[in-house]
Parts: sequence; structure tokens; C-alpha cells
Amino acid sequence: MLTKEITQAQRLVRTDAYQMSIGEIVSMYETEEIIIDPEFQRLFRWDIGQKSKLIESLLLGIPLPSIFVFEKGDGKWELIDGLQRISTILEFMGQLKNPEGGKQAPSILEATKYLPSLHNVVWESSDKITSASLEEQVALEKSYQLAIRRARIGVEILKRPSDDQTKYDLFQRLNAGGTQANPQELRNCIMLMVNGDYFRAIKAAAERPAFTTVIDVSEEQTERQRHMELTVRFLVHANLPYDGILDVEEFIDDGIVKLATSGDAIKVIQVMNQTFDLLNAAGGRDALRRFDGDRHVGKVGLVGLEGIAVGVAKNLDDILAQADPIAFVRQRLQDFWHQAEANSFTSPGLRGTTRIQRTVPFGARWFRP
Repeated sequence: MLTKEITQAQRLVRTDAYQMSIGEIVSMYETEEIIIDPEFQRLFRWDIGQKSKLIESLLLGIPLPSIFVFEKGDGKWELIDGLQRISTILEFMGQLKNPEGGKQAPSILEATKYLPSLHNVVWESSDKITSASLEEQVALEKSYQLAIRRARIGVEILKRPSDDQTKYDLFQRLNAGGTQANPQELRNCIMLMVNGDYFRAIKAAAERPAFTTVIDVSEEQTERQRHMELTVRFLVHANLPYDGILDVEEFIDDGIVKLATSGDAIKVIQVMNQTFDLLNAAGGRDALRRFDGDRHVGKVGLVGLEGIAVGVAKNLDDILAQADPIAFVRQRLQDFWHQAEANSFTSPGLRGTTRIQRTVPFGARWFRP
């Protein structure tokens, strides 16, 4: 059985590998022969300390890990791993483009352990750098600029006819071990790779006041994309059946790719917006919180999202057909937590695969008028 599954899962993959100079990579970027999605730069951001250490490594001759690119139909390369390394180098040189098509301000380095004199070092002095005056900036010597341009890096090329799904899988597997991105940040990037318009529509829905009020995440959680995570989980559970076999995270990963490639974005997001408008009117920031008989307590968790929000979404048309949809939902919200089944949603040691098979079906029944 395993052998058969492995055989069926294998995809036609062709690869190649080059050693290229940093100068060649920069030239390819300038001529748009290598593509870095500008929106990725908003999702992956190194701090200046990490950027300075990378430039330090180049100056000291320390080899950099290989980057991975996907060869597109027109022969251009799409960067799928190595974004921060290449973006850091481009930004330091003043060549990094912003999402609007212009060039970002060059970066200015800080001291490192082995090269404390990197403090305030820039590729070239520039009045675009606002964190230090022209007098404070220290332009890198031409010989060191040449050393960086001549430094070599491995380029692993995933060539056609490798399929798009292989590209998404490779991107996620290569980046999943890093510290700069959590699972939802990776999903964001994959959605951008799959369907940029779909990602932007989901992002807009996740930032609507009704949704942010109901999920009630902190500023720190928002920075770590918690609002996007809850949005994606809601959309997948509301629109795709779960068989309980696939790992929950993999189900969410696969589900959002499926929705982004073949789903009706307008319809699913309209349902999401109407669902959370209704939940906000019925319960506000307490809509998904546990009700202990006197008041709502605790934080918004996955049980509320899966059992309540998804349950409302699955019955939305019938609920809106009620004489007073808000009153109906408000009463169901309070009574939800008093049901015997609800006690089984948070049992110690309960696996996510089991919980979802309880919360989603129960919510679908509970909110049926």
C-alpha cells in the first residue's frame, strides 16, 4: 500500500543547479529575468541585525545556502526560497523594488560581532536613507563592493514540466523550518503564488471591523497573522468537508490552495462577511467566547470558530430568512455552551482531527433553524 501511494504521489520533477555570482543574480533581477513577488516583502521581514549579519558573511567569505527558483513557462525564474537573503542584498545595494514599482530606500547596516565597523555602512551614500545623515553614512569601499558582487551562491532550479503543486509544496517545505515565518505566513505566501487577487480579497475580509471585533485578536497576534489564520480556517471548514484522516494543518494548507485555485472568491467571502456581520450584531466580541451561565469568559478559540462561526455560515440563508435573525443567533450563542456535546470539544488531550469531526457537524446542526 505504501509503495503504491509513493508511486502515485511522485510527480514529474526536473531539476538543475548552477553556481552564480551575486552580481549575476542582481543583473537578472534588474532585467526581470528573476521574479520576487513584491508582496512577499511585506510578509517576510528581517530586522537590521539579521541583514547586517548576512552582509558580514559575504564580506568574510562565508558561503550562503543555496536559493531555489521555479522556471516559469517564459523561461524566467520565480524565487521560491531565499527571499530574505536576496532581498537583503538588493536592498543594501539600493536595487530592491517596492510593490509600487519604485525602489526602496537602501538599508544602512549596524555593527556585528566580527565587524563592528559595519556601523552606519551603506553601499553608497544616499539622501533616501532617513535614519542617518549623509555625514554619518559610511560608503562601502569599491573593493568590498566587488567582493560582494563576485561572491557565489548555489541556485537550485525546479524546471518545467514540474507542476505548480510541486512549486507550492517545495516552497512550504523549504520555509517551514525557518524562524522567520509561522504556518499562516507561509499560507499567505502560497495564496499569493496561487492567486494574488484571492489573497487580497481574503485579507480585506479579515480586516473588516465586524470580523476583527468578533475574533478580538491582539495587536501582537495580528502581527503574527492570527486574524488571517482564523479567516483561512473558517473558509476551509465552511466550504470543504473534512474526512478526519489528513493532519489538520495539512488539510488547511491543501484546502486554501483548492479554494484559491477553483473556489468562487466572491461567493465565499460574501458568506464570510454576512456571517460575521450577523455574529457581531448578535454578540460582538463575546460571540465566539464560552458562556458560563452568567457571562462570556475566556479567549476566542478554535471551538468557537468551528462550532459557532462555521455553523452559522452553513445555515446562513435559512437564518437570514427568520423573522429576527439576530435574536435567533443570540439565543443559540448562549445555549451552545450548555449542550452536553460542547463539553467534549475541549477534553484534555483531544486531537485536532477528532475535535473538528465534532465541532463542525454539531455547529451545522445546532444553528439550523
